[in-house]
Amino acid sequence: HHKADWVSIHKQTCQLLIPIRTSLPCPTTERERKRGTEQLLRRQKYIIDAAFSTAQELVWAGKHEEARPAALHALRFSIEVYGSDSLQLVPAYLLLAEACTGAGHLPEASQYLSQAEWIILRTPACSAAVQHKLHRSLGLFCAAKGDFEKALYHLANDVYLASSTFGLTSIEASGGYFHMADVFFRQNKVDIANSLYTEV
Repeated sequence: HHKADWVSIHKQTCQLLIPIRTSLPCPTTERERKRGTEQLLRRQKYIIDAAFSTAQELVWAGKHEEARPAALHALRFSIEVYGSDSLQLVPAYLLLAEACTGAGHLPEASQYLSQAEWIILRTPACSAAVQHKLHRSLGLFCAAKGDFEKALYHLANDVYLASSTFGLTSIEASGGYFHMADVFFRQNKVDIANSLYTEV
C-alpha cells in the first residue's frame, strides 16, 4: 500500500506534507496566526488540486488502481479544508468512485457514489453542472455492474443536465452520448450505438 501511495501521489506531495503535519511553535501575534492559517490553507488546497489532477490523469490512462491513493488523498484533504458535508467533496467522491469502478471494487465505488448523492440531495441549490457529473458516474457504475437499463437512465439524465447547462452541442453533453453508445453497443443494438457515436 505504501508503494502504491508513493507512486500515485505521495512522491509529489511529500515535502508539502511536512509543514502541514508537524506542529509548529505557537505564534505570538494575531497577525502571525492569521498568516500561518492562510499559508496552511494554501498548501492544503494545492495538495487537493495536485492529488485530484494526478488521479484524473491516471483514470484517463486506464490506471484505476494507481489512481485510488491519489483520489483518496484529494478526498481527505478536501474534508479537512471544506468539512464533511460540503458540496466541494463531490468531485473527489465521484473521481474515487470512478477509480474504484475501473479497478473492479464495485462495493467501495457504491459507497463513494452514495456519499456524493447524499451531499447533492442535501444541497437544494446544487447546480446542474454538478448533478450531471453524478449521473454520469452512476451511469458508468451501473454499466460496470451490467445493469444497462439503469445505466441508460442515468446517462440520459447526464445528457439532459449537461445540455441544459452547457448547450446541446457541448463537449460535456457529448461524453454522455458516448457512454450511452457504449451501453447500446454492449446490448448489441449497433444501429443506435452508431447513431450516438455519430452524434458525438
